[in-house]
Amino acid sequence: MKQKKYNISVEATLEVIGGKWKCVILCHLTHGKKRTNELRRLMPNISQKMLTAQLRELEEDGVIIRTLYHELPPRVEYELSDYGRSLEGILNLLCDWGEQHIIRVHGSKEEYLEDNILNQD
Repeated sequence: MKQKKYNISVEATLEVIGGKWKCVILCHLTHGKKRTNELRRLMPNISQKMLTAQLRELEEDGVIIRTLYHELPPRVEYELSDYGRSLEGILNLLCDWGEQHIIRVHGSKEEYLEDNILNQD
């Protein structure tokens, strides 16, 4: 099998955290363990199918840990792995840049950012 080569290293980064939802999921997990339904409430525009697929990919890449509790009903929690925690600086920079972008384009962030823990200074 031919070994994959990247043109530049950012391709490898985007292969793991790229797409519309992965960084959002990871940002929420920087604030602690979350169950699937908690993530759905925090991200109301993501479908269950997409959330499940994105969580699976992040787990396969070793960025998050999925813990299944053998209870009735079964409970599943997701959290950042140590490897995933190494992304926190990047995620914070992406959030900061996005906030500045919103201010640049719209003049204010208050009307354009939801009131949640991720958007508090």
